[in-house]
Amino acid sequence: MKKLTKLKKLFLGILVLTTSFVMGQVNISGTVSDTNGETLPGVNVIISGTTQGAVSDIDGNFVIENVEDGTYIIQASFLGYASVDSNVEVTGSDVTLDIVMNEDTESLDEVIITGVVNPRSKIESSVSITTMKPKTIVESAPRTTAEIFRTLPGIRSESSGGEGNANIAVRGVPISSGGSKYVQLQEDGLPVLLYGDIAFATSDIFTRFDANVARIEAIRGGSASTLSSNAPGGIINIISKTGRVEGGSIATSFGLDYNSFRTDFDYGSRIGEDLYFHMGGFYRVGEGVRETGFTANNGGQFKLNFTKDFKNGYVRVYGKYLNDKAVAYLPMPMKVTGTNSDPDWGDAPNFDATTGSLHTSNLTQNVGLGGDGQLRRSNVADGMNPISTSVGFEASFDLGNNWKVRNNGRYSSNKGAFVSPFPAEVASASTIAESFGTGSTLSFTDGTSVADNSLVARIHMFDVELNNFNNFMNDFKLSKSFGNVDVTLGYFKAIQDISMSWLWNSYLQEVNDDNARLINVFDSASNPLSDNGLYAYGVPFWGNCCTRNYDTQYNVSAPYANVTIEASEKFTIDGSVRYDKGRVDGSFAGTVQTEFDINNDGFISVPEQDVSAVDTANPTAVDYDYDYVSYSLGLNFKIQDNQSVFGRYSSGASAKADRILFSGLDYLDGDRINALDFIDQAELGYKRGFANGAIYATAFYAKTREEGGFEATSNSIIENDYKSIGVELEGYYRFNNFNLRGAITYTDAEVNSGDNKGNTPRRQPDLIYNIIPSYNFGTTKQNAVGLSFIGQTKAYAQDTNELVMPGFMIVNGFVNVGITKDLFVNLSANNIFDSIGVTEVEEGSITEGQDNYVRARPLPGRSMSLALQYRF
Repeated sequence: MKKLTKLKKLFLGILVLTTSFVMGQVNISGTVSDTNGETLPGVNVIISGTTQGAVSDIDGNFVIENVEDGTYIIQASFLGYASVDSNVEVTGSDVTLDIVMNEDTESLDEVIITGVVNPRSKIESSVSITTMKPKTIVESAPRTTAEIFRTLPGIRSESSGGEGNANIAVRGVPISSGGSKYVQLQEDGLPVLLYGDIAFATSDIFTRFDANVARIEAIRGGSASTLSSNAPGGIINIISKTGRVEGGSIATSFGLDYNSFRTDFDYGSRIGEDLYFHMGGFYRVGEGVRETGFTANNGGQFKLNFTKDFKNGYVRVYGKYLNDKAVAYLPMPMKVTGTNSDPDWGDAPNFDATTGSLHTSNLTQNVGLGGDGQLRRSNVADGMNPISTSVGFEASFDLGNNWKVRNNGRYSSNKGAFVSPFPAEVASASTIAESFGTGSTLSFTDGTSVADNSLVARIHMFDVELNNFNNFMNDFKLSKSFGNVDVTLGYFKAIQDISMSWLWNSYLQEVNDDNARLINVFDSASNPLSDNGLYAYGVPFWGNCCTRNYDTQYNVSAPYANVTIEASEKFTIDGSVRYDKGRVDGSFAGTVQTEFDINNDGFISVPEQDVSAVDTANPTAVDYDYDYVSYSLGLNFKIQDNQSVFGRYSSGASAKADRILFSGLDYLDGDRINALDFIDQAELGYKRGFANGAIYATAFYAKTREEGGFEATSNSIIENDYKSIGVELEGYYRFNNFNLRGAITYTDAEVNSGDNKGNTPRRQPDLIYNIIPSYNFGTTKQNAVGLSFIGQTKAYAQDTNELVMPGFMIVNGFVNVGITKDLFVNLSANNIFDSIGVTEVEEGSITEGQDNYVRARPLPGRSMSLALQYRF
């Protein structure tokens, strides 16, 4: 009996000791983020004086397992941020520790997630990538999302079109059809639209920068061709906040010298155990930076996401609603004198190139036959009106045994409109009148005669209904680490609907930036040929080309694979391959002329005798396939912890969508469709971090092979091959409270085929640059002042290389003052010196020795805004 009692006591003692030991082995977990609430992956979190620790994952989460009871100092370190020490006491239960890190320098060694299969630091990646955070973005005083992209090295963003409709190119790769044909614009890792150059529905129209944005990552060349469809030139990824650090902001801004009012807000927080949310958006209303005669910008955006953390990963659901009307600035009249090689650019009579617009309160409605043959009316004030409702699901898990899985999927319901006046011709009143027949005359709608020498614009109202641009995107990745070899297999699936109707009419109006008057035309017998300025239901000046409708669907499947080999502690090799297969079906229909009483007055006027309508009786069937293989090979050698060199060769393609539904091809035979354009690229780069800064230098080569695609503004098929060679320099340096950042890109590009072989591609400057100095001051350095110098050297208007568009420099500035700890006021000025910067011209040459009036897109002139922001 005594032996049994002793045995019980022994077992009880062992049980107590075992329980105490088990209870003493707990976990320290949490999230690492910066002061803006942006989570930081790749942060080393260790227990001071030991080797025990963890590295934060892609969402900033870390777990230090099996920690015994005691008091510890937890150290968090990350290149580019000041180290953080936190005292932690472990007493038998799990500990949660959230760490906030202050930015130390603008390090080029932070972890990136764009253009790589797994998060890597910049210094260890063999790609050229730039990260922009909200604080950096504000310094260039941008007015639109496209203006943000102007400060990215290697990226040429022609931001003269307003909040959308920007032309975006990279490294001398041409802008041959508008939009961002070779650069994929993404939100949170998925394309906004599958194709970046859809006519009148470019990706940036459906994208807005607001307080939800944590950062923007932009990759040029590199592995972009294998990690996203239709992105051989690069990827610009707009990444949202996730609310892992509680806080938010509310800001109100308004134009000081232009009509605009906008409110932005965001807030994020932990709302439960390992559960977080973030929401935010904006609403704005106003005329905009150019005078239109009506409220041209009106609408907003709301975004929301929830994230649930698990021990081995996370799940996130997110959504977006965007309904924003933004004015679209198309080319406008400018006067050019001198010679083609040395022109003098300035304002046309009665029209200021930096503040004027062809919009007028006298032309706000456009009426005609819709895509279904029925009467319809559009509002010119709708401008670019994207309406998008998106829901998405993202999950990432560590499956154990070095297996990881990640999936990101999103469905978007997209529709909207694009309505804006395009000047098909700018000429004297006598020239315009003569085009309607000998002896024809012009009069304003009030009966006043139009002087023969006054300027008149022949307006084609670009009126496009974006009926259905719904899409589904899903990107799945499965990764396995085999020691020093990482293998990733992925599968991208996308379905993109493209359904739109082009319903264009023709008008005459005076060239005047102050509510231009409409003009009627009369034949030699004084019979009216127009009605209240409208002379055609269609565009007969362009051969009635453009009343049309198409309903197509693009179904793309793209498996891909990546292998990364850490050959040594310093040397890394990675290679990737992707196979894109597209299935296209649907139909499109062109124009048919008919007679129709549009205004229902019982009388057929001259314009109503020949009305353009969609030829619904004779659609063209579309049913073809396309496929292509992309590949990329990169090498990175880490010379030191803060210094590396890399090299990469890539080959990829971008598929066309609606741009080929014009040219009379065999749309039932994929082998005879001009569906693909190809880019081969090579690059060699050097990265160096300093105590107070960093620098990138990348030499690049690109060769582009294009098939024919239709360009609406020139009503022509564009087909050329191109090559370019150049170098990008990007850097940052901080000296005490003075900061200097900038980027310079030199490009030697040329057309490599056709009649213009050897010429420089249109609108491509040799040099683009941005230099942004700033200075912080105040007792807690809460105040800042800075300038940005953004510009380029001369470029040619067209591939023929006759008319020169002069180089320009736009100077912006900002002053940020902290009124209290959390209340800030910001004064920003864009284009301080009201400089003329021409980004696009329809004409290719002028007649020397006389006044010429061309149609161009100049950058907006000086604008000043004031904002008040409260952070909480």
